[in-house]
Amino acid sequence: MGTFTKICGITDHAALEAALENGADMCGFVFYPPSPRNLSAEQAEDLLRAMPTGTDRVGVFVDPETDFLDKILAKARLDLLQLHGDESPDRCRAISIYFGLPIIKAIKVATPADLKLAEEYQDVVDWLMFDARPPKDATRPGGNAVSFDWTIMQGAQFSRPWLLSGGLTPENLNTAVKLSGAKAVDVSSGVESAPGKKDPAKIAAFLQAAKRL
Repeated sequence: MGTFTKICGITDHAALEAALENGADMCGFVFYPPSPRNLSAEQAEDLLRAMPTGTDRVGVFVDPETDFLDKILAKARLDLLQLHGDESPDRCRAISIYFGLPIIKAIKVATPADLKLAEEYQDVVDWLMFDARPPKDATRPGGNAVSFDWTIMQGAQFSRPWLLSGGLTPENLNTAVKLSGAKAVDVSSGVESAPGKKDPAKIAAFLQAAKRL
């Protein structure tokens, strides 16, 4: 069975192909201009056209305005919306109801106390994601190749499934899953050759490592 997997920040067909051929459960597409992985609605439409059904298409947004979501969703057919900013539980619920789509909410973690925040969201969203708190000088809230102390997640119980994110690579995945107890994982920078440039061989290695877990 292996571990549930999401490859995030896909920007080209080679990366998408590697993710699909190696059995990714979710593929993530970023709509956030400061990110090196940012896509336009048209670029996303082109990539999504190549996707068969059976793999979830996730749009990643940071504190998005409803108009912006409207513009993207008019072209890009997405299955889930990942909210990676400071969206409140009420805002998450409003977006989910308005667009009729499930929500993944990212929670930024540095200490065990940060997990308390997840409790406010767990009855509102469909998935939780635990990502490392970005460095002070970071220009974006995720995809910074930074991990947190995975033992913080040990024994954590939530009413929703959750993804472990932040600094995962094909090499450390086994350790991360063992220490955190994660049943689902998300990777972006850990399968790149440069920021925003996915490496198909690293995607394959990550997904194969996840299958073996």
